[in-house]
Amino acid sequence: MPLTTAPDRVSTSLSASILNLLLPHHRTTDQHESAVDAEAFGHQLRRIAAFVRAGAPVVFTLPGFPCKSPNPAKVLGHLPDQGERLSLRFLDALCRDIGRIYPPGARIVICSDGHVFGDLIHVPDDHIDAYSDELRALIATSDLDRLSVFDLRDVLGDLSHPAKRTHVHDRYAPSVETLRAEARTDEQTLALYRGITRFLVEDTAGFTGTRSALQRACRTRAYGVIQRSRAWGDLIAAHHPDAVRLSIHPQPVGAPKFGIRLLDTPDAWTTPWHSAALRRADGTWTLMPSAAAARLGRLVHQDGRPSHFEA
Repeated sequence: MPLTTAPDRVSTSLSASILNLLLPHHRTTDQHESAVDAEAFGHQLRRIAAFVRAGAPVVFTLPGFPCKSPNPAKVLGHLPDQGERLSLRFLDALCRDIGRIYPPGARIVICSDGHVFGDLIHVPDDHIDAYSDELRALIATSDLDRLSVFDLRDVLGDLSHPAKRTHVHDRYAPSVETLRAEARTDEQTLALYRGITRFLVEDTAGFTGTRSALQRACRTRAYGVIQRSRAWGDLIAAHHPDAVRLSIHPQPVGAPKFGIRLLDTPDAWTTPWHSAALRRADGTWTLMPSAAAARLGRLVHQDGRPSHFEA
């Protein structure tokens, strides 16, 4: 049964308190957000209030944690490492903090989307499977029981990876023409397109053509990634219709998706799967390309493989 959306004073107040726990971690490019409070996030408040009135755990969906970048200058390998471990702990702790003020608590469904566009980002499907399996293992062995992983295997079972991508694209993806028109009129879509293009250029290793040819190819692939990302978002909404939608991309105040920053990063776009974790001398963590982190600290191994750097 769908959650009701009729407001009341108690649920609205408690919902604002829950959202206030997320606000310090809002991922946005808005430089003037410091004075914004929970009331500016009406979409999220209404979704949270519906769970509160039902006395149910607040469910968040977070598309992301797809796979590691294929560029060895940015990451330490194709499996999750300290960046993912820290991010998962942060998300579980956020749910735990919500539970302190709202006893039913919260849970976050990590919608691992690597297979959705693995062919476009040039990451092998077996690497994506291994990454997603390791995420599940990290959650289980670390007792992060407020988190779960959802991917295309949960939806389309044993179909081949190309068949799964085709199914999702054909059923949910907008046309490239629609996205091009949107990018001409909407600043957020344009920023997303440029950000994804930049990542695709940076993530391409071993390209033998010219820089301009690479950029042209990545601009085309960027629209494909956005198509598949939109399709994945619609599929998630169909399977989790009442959930509060989080995003690892920057989002403006009041948007239907709430951008969330997982760790301290040098910009609003860096994620654990495009970088390596560096522990500073003061004990705090940040993310940066592995090649840059290697110049600042020593490599640390965990469970027999590279994990992070320590300054």
